[in-house]
Amino acid sequence: MKQKKEGKRDLIIKTASQLFQCQGYHGTGLNQIIEESGAPKGSLYYHFPKGKEEIALEAILLMKEQVLEEAQGDLNKKDSAVEAFQFHIEQIAAEFDKKMNMEGLPIGLIASETASTNEKLRCACQSAFQEWQSLYTDKLKQFGYTKEKAKELSIAINAMIEGGCILAMTSESGEPLRTIAKQLPLLLKKEE
Repeated sequence: MKQKKEGKRDLIIKTASQLFQCQGYHGTGLNQIIEESGAPKGSLYYHFPKGKEEIALEAILLMKEQVLEEAQGDLNKKDSAVEAFQFHIEQIAAEFDKKMNMEGLPIGLIASETASTNEKLRCACQSAFQEWQSLYTDKLKQFGYTKEKAKELSIAINAMIEGGCILAMTSESGEPLRTIAKQLPLLLKKEE
C-alpha cells in the first residue's frame, strides 16, 4: 500500500514539475495536474494537503536535484572548463530540440513569476540557483580558477543558461543555448 501512495505522489510531482516548467505556476491548475497525472483527486489532497504551493515546492526540489545530477555528470565528462561547460549547455540545448520533453530544465519561468508574490517559492528557487552555482563554482575551482573568480563565473554561467532557456523555449530550438556555448571560451579565458 505504501509503495502505491509514494508512486502517485511522485507522479503528481513529476507532472506538476513539467507543467510548471512549460506553463508557469499561475498557468497550471490543480485540475490539470490531476488530469495529466492520472492520479485521483483524493491522492492529490492526501499527499499535498496545503495544495498547489506545496506541490510547487516539491516540484522545484525535484527540478533542482535533476539539474544538479545532470550537470555533475556533464561537467565530469570533459577535461577543461570550456569543454565541460560547453558540453553541459549543449546537452540542455538538445532537450529543447526534443520539444516534448522539458523535464529537468532550469526554473526561470516559475522563479520570475513568483519571486515578488510568494516568499516560499522565491526562497525555493533561490536555493536551487545557489546550489547550481555552488556546483559550477566547485567545478571551476577544480579547473584552476580562484574562488572569487569561480563564484563570479558561476553566476554568469547560470544567468546565461536561464536566459538561454527562455530564448530556446520561445524559439522552440536549442540554438540560443548553442550560441551561448560558442561564446564560453571568451568568458572562461584565464587571465595571464
